[in-house]
Amino acid sequence: MESLIIALAGGGLALLTAVALAWHVTRQDQGNETVREIGDLIKEGAMAFLKREYMILAVFVVVVFIILALFIDYNILDKKSLETGGYGGFGIDSEGPWTALSYLAGAIGSALAGFIGMSIAVRANTRTATAAAVSLNSGLRVAFSAGSVMGMTVVGIGILGITALWMIFRDPAIVAGFGFGASSIALFARVGGGIFTKAADVGADLVGKIEAGIPEDDPRNPATIADNVGDNVGDVAGMGADLFESYVGSMISALALATLAAGTTIFATDAWVADFDSQLFVLPMLVGGIGIAASIIGTFLVRAPEGAGMSRLLWTIRTGIFGAGGLALIGTGIAIAALDLDFKLFWVVVTGLVAGQVIGTATEYFTSYENKPVQWIASQSPTGAASVIIAGVAIGMFSTVIPAASVIAAIYISNELAGVYGIALAAVGMLSTLGITLATDAYGPVADNAGGIAEQAHLDPEVRERTDALDALGNTTAATGKGFAIGSAVLTALALMVAYGEVAEVDVFRLDDPDLTIGLMIGGVLPFLFAGLTMKAVGDAANSMIEEVRRQFREIPGLREGLPGVKPDAARAVDISTQGSLKAMILPGLIAVISPVLVGAVLGPEVLGGLLLGSIVTGFFLAVFMANAGGAWDNAKKYVELGNYGGKGSDAHAAAVTGDTVGDPFKDTSGPALNILLKLMAVVSLIFGPLFI
Repeated sequence: MESLIIALAGGGLALLTAVALAWHVTRQDQGNETVREIGDLIKEGAMAFLKREYMILAVFVVVVFIILALFIDYNILDKKSLETGGYGGFGIDSEGPWTALSYLAGAIGSALAGFIGMSIAVRANTRTATAAAVSLNSGLRVAFSAGSVMGMTVVGIGILGITALWMIFRDPAIVAGFGFGASSIALFARVGGGIFTKAADVGADLVGKIEAGIPEDDPRNPATIADNVGDNVGDVAGMGADLFESYVGSMISALALATLAAGTTIFATDAWVADFDSQLFVLPMLVGGIGIAASIIGTFLVRAPEGAGMSRLLWTIRTGIFGAGGLALIGTGIAIAALDLDFKLFWVVVTGLVAGQVIGTATEYFTSYENKPVQWIASQSPTGAASVIIAGVAIGMFSTVIPAASVIAAIYISNELAGVYGIALAAVGMLSTLGITLATDAYGPVADNAGGIAEQAHLDPEVRERTDALDALGNTTAATGKGFAIGSAVLTALALMVAYGEVAEVDVFRLDDPDLTIGLMIGGVLPFLFAGLTMKAVGDAANSMIEEVRRQFREIPGLREGLPGVKPDAARAVDISTQGSLKAMILPGLIAVISPVLVGAVLGPEVLGGLLLGSIVTGFFLAVFMANAGGAWDNAKKYVELGNYGGKGSDAHAAAVTGDTVGDPFKDTSGPALNILLKLMAVVSLIFGPLFI
């Protein structure tokens, strides 16, 4: 119990830190009147979108809540669970809609984390632009503090929710509902927000930069405000919900497999026989609490000297991440010794954390314009857009090798040390310092918005140079954050698949079993279907945006020329992205939820097991490829914009912009949503698995 109190304290400390950082951000100078007006437009658009999105998601959540209450809690749990007179010493009877309520808590927690993070982000962008006028470090500190609010909110709400539910019920099946709720919101938020932001981004780039020949984020472009709004709803709110789901999913998989390590299955046919006082259940939450404290300390290590290049800025971020990782390992080692657990578990956590760092560092290499892969993509730009796209595809494919080797090594080592429980614990270790790794991800959109505001408000060119440096770093750190999420998704989904096998009583797969082959084929194709739907949605919404931008340039006199007093209809552009994204997010989300239930009910639990395995393999490689190729294309464009190969306005720049627009939905819509797909299908299978027996 004392260890769980430490985990709860860590969650509370994270939320207090988030409050303090939010207060610090809102105390900064908002800038002149023009800057404030632009910031208010972005804030209003982002909040309006989030309100409409959450209204749609509320209907979905209510429907799923009713289904869980009727078909899971009353028809399954009361038959399979233990009659012990209550869970966890709180006198809670086993009969009740507990999984449904847990699902509701997870959905609310995920939505709340995204809302809080975005609320601060839309307030920080004007303040970051103003601070960047003072110095590079001032701009970095404001943007990074805003990103840290998201990081601390996610880990704080996540660990408080998981720990509280475990203390009350001590039932992994009920706690799994929390992960289902988090995954549901994360998938829709990531897909919906991703479609919104990339539709606006593509419209702003193709019509503004290439056709009209005006700079990025130019106030004449009606898609500019929509693009800025999209950075917040997609890359902040959507990404926060995404990482919230990753964080709680890793802990839930460890809890589910701790029942095996403690000597029972998740659902025992006669009685619960696991020792729920076993420290194996406590350890994942304790590691999370220690990681929170380490992350808080790490955030204070991030400082940038004025005039720092990309390499120096990267090491500024790495100092905070590596420092937090080292502190987390020291604390974990002490905790394992204090709990009198096998010290092999410490090396499992080390394995997960190191694997995450390797994936992150490899991602930096393939997506930073200081390194050869991105520079090679940029070198192809003088020969046209096709050459840029071919080069980016190649780099994206190459970039899958190191993450694959890292995950393979993590699975092998952690399984050798602690069995399948070790695989789940390695995922916990990989995400233990999410508080700071997410901060390095979430600060990027704030810096990007700050650059857009600096351009639109005609601030000193030096301000835009500083925000561009922070934005370029943000592209790399965002790709690193996606790498962590994707790597942990494989470990978490694999652990949840094993837990599903216990729930659904699926025997070990045999190579000559046609059910396995059928399941592998279905699971293998689902990530491609999902990615195709989301890419198509971006394309459709982007086409509407392009036509609207062209119309306004054609029909509003003086807009293209930038005559005084002539302004674009930004509200219309925001509405186009909003409508397109909210409609298009529904089908991919439903596929993720319905597919495992339909396959399990019609084709059986063995085929569903194959589906999960097939989706993990293809989904992992497709997600890494898309995320890294997109990041590399984006920074190749920025490398050209630095003056290489003709710089801005050249044919090479137009080719690089085209590559960037292809990469936008790769890295910010389809790629990052795939890791949620893998875990959502696995947790749905775990919860509904007993129905398929």
